[in-house]
Amino acid sequence: MAATKLSAPLDNPAPPQRTRLRFFAAAFTGILALAAALAAGHLVAGFISINASPYLAVGNGAIDLTPIELKDFAVRTFGTYDKLVLLGSMAVVMVGVAALAGVLSRRSPVPGTALIAVFGLVGAFAVYQRPDLTAVALLAPIASLLVGVAVFLLLHRIAPRVWRDPESDEKTGTSRRRFLIGGAGVVVGAGAVGLGGQLISSSRDATASREAVGKLIPARTAPMIPADADFSKLGTPPFLTPNDKFYRVDTALSVPQVRTEDWSLRLHGMVDREIRFSYNDIRNRPLVERTVTMTCVSNEVGGDYVSTSNFIGVDLADLLAEAGVKPGAEQLFCTSVDGWTSGTPVAAAQDRARGAMLAIGMNGEPLPLEHGFPARLVTPGLFGYVSATKWVVDIEVTTWAARQAYWLKRGWSREAPIKTESRFDSHRGFASVPKGKTRVAGVAWAQHTGIEKVEVRVDQGPWQTTTLSQEVNLNTWRMWWTEVDLPAGVHQVFCRATDKSGYTQTDMRAGTVPDGATGWHNVTFTAA
Repeated sequence: MAATKLSAPLDNPAPPQRTRLRFFAAAFTGILALAAALAAGHLVAGFISINASPYLAVGNGAIDLTPIELKDFAVRTFGTYDKLVLLGSMAVVMVGVAALAGVLSRRSPVPGTALIAVFGLVGAFAVYQRPDLTAVALLAPIASLLVGVAVFLLLHRIAPRVWRDPESDEKTGTSRRRFLIGGAGVVVGAGAVGLGGQLISSSRDATASREAVGKLIPARTAPMIPADADFSKLGTPPFLTPNDKFYRVDTALSVPQVRTEDWSLRLHGMVDREIRFSYNDIRNRPLVERTVTMTCVSNEVGGDYVSTSNFIGVDLADLLAEAGVKPGAEQLFCTSVDGWTSGTPVAAAQDRARGAMLAIGMNGEPLPLEHGFPARLVTPGLFGYVSATKWVVDIEVTTWAARQAYWLKRGWSREAPIKTESRFDSHRGFASVPKGKTRVAGVAWAQHTGIEKVEVRVDQGPWQTTTLSQEVNLNTWRMWWTEVDLPAGVHQVFCRATDKSGYTQTDMRAGTVPDGATGWHNVTFTAA
């Protein structure tokens, strides 16, 4: 029997040449997709509201969720740069997560796509939670989600991979070139798109509206500041703080942009009649100018969050009288255009001796954008978180039980009178001085009560009274100076203030939470 001729064995099917993305290409894919997503969201937000940008919306949400202690630490440590630090920290975390998403997707794009979807949902939720945004703002995070997924899938498809066949180097190189070209395109595109969103948003800012207001001329001007109201030649600050030096502490990641023609203030709640005021309604009233020192509750002992300005506006008591406040009303629940809220005691707002204002100007100019343009509240004698709503658009007259403001929900006190405090300004930190007589100077404040005296002492020695500057009014700070005798060696010099009620500030150190810091400020001197 003839032998059966066996056919030649068939070649085994070639295994797939590409197995997984190269590590750095995978990480870079995730990062580029993140950049494209954020840029797309920022562009769409430029047409709606910059706060609709998913990046900023998540940042604002993070601020709202930040524990009091961490928020206080950020303000204390980074000052006005606290928001920049937050955004930078968010960027680092997001880049890390995006890189991880890429690495997890070396074999399949599914993990990265899922993580991008989670990012998109978080952004959409943050935008949805914003009280100053409407449903149309959700278009920004939706754009982020769609662009992020599309770019991720595109780059994942063309990214260079680890090849099983070592003879496939030429194909590897081709893939690498395509990826580099595609990645460069994403970088350039994301940069252009993000910049476009910023430019569009900037074109809609309130700068031109503010410039159009012009100079504000009050019908009742504040008394002239006497020449001896400060001791700036001895190291104190000038009595009036320039607008660009006035402290700023708020929760806004981006300065709200409100044009005068778009602004109005609604006064409602427990009133006889609801009233809505336009900017011209306020501007065309007889304006009053008052010199007021403001202090932030986050100001630590010896801190810089205290400033003085000539505020221009109208009496808040007049607006309340026109609406007719009903008996039993306890607070003004005030809302900013970005949704931030504060609760101002009705009694303080109606107290004409205190002089609470709806302010539209500072130091002769319209309010700077970052300080509340077009309008803000100024209530002398109370910490800003209950008295000084910036970009205010709504005042509801109500009770304490009915509404709870932003910081009250986070554990701060309802009543917030500014505490009697003093600090050194001529010397800070560890100062080296010649032994003998040394001149020291500083400021003290007890708004709506007034400063009676300031004393200093060296180490545990006796207290000595300082020379006070001319008093401007009870709602402003007061400067002081004196000479102390410092023998050779290291010394601590303390200061304390006594207000016109007879209260002398305590030496008991307390933090800013829940109603302001206490304690004596001191400076360490090395005399030689």
